[in-house]
Amino acid sequence: MTQPFLFGFGLGYSFHQVAHGVQDHLGFRVGGTTTTPEKLTRLKEKVGIPVYLFDRDHPLEDAKKTFEGVTHILSSIPPDEDGDPAVGMHGADIAAIEGLQWAGLFSTTGVYGNRDGEWVDESSATAPNNHRSELRVKAEEQWLGLHREHGVPAHIFRLAGIYGPGRSPLDQVRGGKARRMVKPGLVLGRIHLDDIVGAVLASIRKPNPGAIYNVTDDEPMPPQDIITYACKILGVDAPAEVSYDEVKAHLPPIMREFYEDSKRVSNKRLKEELGYTLKYPTYRDGLDALRAEEKEKEKTAQAEPTPAE
Repeated sequence: MTQPFLFGFGLGYSFHQVAHGVQDHLGFRVGGTTTTPEKLTRLKEKVGIPVYLFDRDHPLEDAKKTFEGVTHILSSIPPDEDGDPAVGMHGADIAAIEGLQWAGLFSTTGVYGNRDGEWVDESSATAPNNHRSELRVKAEEQWLGLHREHGVPAHIFRLAGIYGPGRSPLDQVRGGKARRMVKPGLVLGRIHLDDIVGAVLASIRKPNPGAIYNVTDDEPMPPQDIITYACKILGVDAPAEVSYDEVKAHLPPIMREFYEDSKRVSNKRLKEELGYTLKYPTYRDGLDALRAEEKEKEKTAQAEPTPAE
């Protein structure tokens, strides 16, 4: 039996963890792309997998050869003005892969736009509230087009706000970057990195080409509450609350976009169709686990013997 092979367009934060997941739990081989020669060299040395240079200006030199043996593809590249670069540059090559069993795209729950705190699910119309999310809708349509027109087994994962080791409210608080901006009625979902991996593994085990899944936790919350909790478990005072309306003119565009979309996103399909149980169903579960991991690492570091002089 041929060993399954996951090829990733974009070897970033989320894909790295997915790569470990498919290697450890499904026995996959892994390879993928990065955007600069510096990252290429560093990744080859660090992770020891085949890595290729790729962006709009640098298509894969020999896509047919690169895709030999590939059984699964995951794109986690942010789209540009023309959509997903993977489809734009190599859509025909992807469609031509013999034995392709599964393909996935990381999108965002931002495609639903602002719903004033109301619930949405995968049957809800997309109504992006900003240009970044419009580009995500375009990328989704490109992958679903490959499915409709060429039978590519594409799946869409609409991710909520991602957090995990090194990228969580705990790190924001410690780094002095945490703010408790308050916008009445604003609620948002979050998702722990481990649950993104879990959702992908569940889909790979039970493919349903053309399916869209919301990957988010069970408890959409005001963002200031998450910072408050992070401060609590770190044992520090929470920063004072500030009104979003008072400071929004001074915020970077991506932060303003974050605060303009209020919605509650259902993860029912993920649970019922794929049978997936969230490892961290609330932000409290996720932050508690991250802090416990940190403490364990601190404890281990303290117990290590000091090298002899």
